[in-house]
Amino acid sequence: MKGIILNQSLPDKIELAEVQIPYLKKNEVRVKIKAAALNHRDEWCRQGLYPTLKDGIILGSDCSGVVDEIGDGVDSKWPGKEVVINPAFHWGNNQKAQSRDFKILGMPDHGTLAEYIHVPLDRIHPKPSHLSFDQAAGLPLGGVTAFRALSYRGDIKAGEKVLVTGFGGGVAQLAAQLAIAFGAKVYVSSSSEEKIQKALELGVTAGFNYKDEGWTDYALAETDGFDLIIDSAMGDTLSDLIEVVKPGGRIVLYGATKGNPSVLEARKIFWNQIQIMGTTMGSDRDFEEMLAFVNTRQIAPVIDTVFEMKEAVKAFDKMKAGKQMGKIVIGIS
Repeated sequence: MKGIILNQSLPDKIELAEVQIPYLKKNEVRVKIKAAALNHRDEWCRQGLYPTLKDGIILGSDCSGVVDEIGDGVDSKWPGKEVVINPAFHWGNNQKAQSRDFKILGMPDHGTLAEYIHVPLDRIHPKPSHLSFDQAAGLPLGGVTAFRALSYRGDIKAGEKVLVTGFGGGVAQLAAQLAIAFGAKVYVSSSSEEKIQKALELGVTAGFNYKDEGWTDYALAETDGFDLIIDSAMGDTLSDLIEVVKPGGRIVLYGATKGNPSVLEARKIFWNQIQIMGTTMGSDRDFEEMLAFVNTRQIAPVIDTVFEMKEAVKAFDKMKAGKQMGKIVIGIS
């Protein structure tokens, strides 16, 4: 089968290559992949910024497809079913945090940017019927990350004012959509006026350009502060978030693309009773609740571009540039 693999000896670090289909084990299913979506971790692997890198591994964590073959012990109802895959393995029994054995498809194990994938039966779920294969491919990792950040960690309530930073990326875009569906009054920040306009079209109340000097003043004047902030940048932008969160508010961090903050406003944190917490991906419970919520509210991920497998380098380069609005998808078949 064809797969997009890591090859650090090449200038582009990835290539479309022939990969042997593994033997189907007991309680596994083979999924014929229809569409796969990129996440930042795929580009980080290409840049050599991810641990346990191995050449020859198929990248990708997200996909949708059709069950093509089943192993021993799998119910015969599954072949032909349209499915999405939960890409997280071995979360464990603790809803509060993942186990030490936690891992995600796409490194160090083969991922979803291929014609087929083998996964245990408990990793597949029926594809939401209102979603196309392209849309469904953009849901799993971003959807569960956003859902856990908002619900389990953020404890979102209807009517609250929620800020989602860095709108345009897959998780942030889904976080904004999910927060609206939870009944929150949602705001976004971005460096792109075009992305802010897209957020408004999706139902966001207002957006702020974080490159504008004094954007925090504008935000406070309009909102009087946010109850909940969902952020993936951190770095020194954390000081801005501490400035615009309400006393007693919550800041949930699911990434740190700008690195560690050089200054921490400790006095404001304790005096204003601010909660700052981390989150990542999600448990099996989070994934199932996310799918149910998406089904009930008919939420569809925004798709930026669909590339062919042979255009993988273009797709990865677009992810690296950070210019996308929504998910970057690679059509498989």
